[in-house]
Amino acid sequence: MARKSYAENIKSVKLMIDGLRNHKDNLPAGIDEAFIDELEALKNKVETLNSEQEKLKADLKSKTEEFDKQLKLLTDKQSVARKRAKMDYQQSQWREFGIEDKR
Repeated sequence: MARKSYAENIKSVKLMIDGLRNHKDNLPAGIDEAFIDELEALKNKVETLNSEQEKLKADLKSKTEEFDKQLKLLTDKQSVARKRAKMDYQQSQWREFGIEDKR
């Protein structure tokens, strides 16, 4: 059986909490008001953590885009410097610039 999605789980837990609260007088053994409160507190904590996680995902996406942009600028600048070094210096000096090319 496939796992439920986050949204399906939260919806299911909300329905369970509502059902338990509506039938307080006739709760199954081992389930009392404290149990229902704990269940609701856990649901709230999970919702909070999910919100924080989604924010972190958005921040990561933004930071990754910034990183990719800066990395492209870096490689473009390095390419220009590499071309200039190959044009302006003897092949014997290329290693000083980190250039391993033969020509």
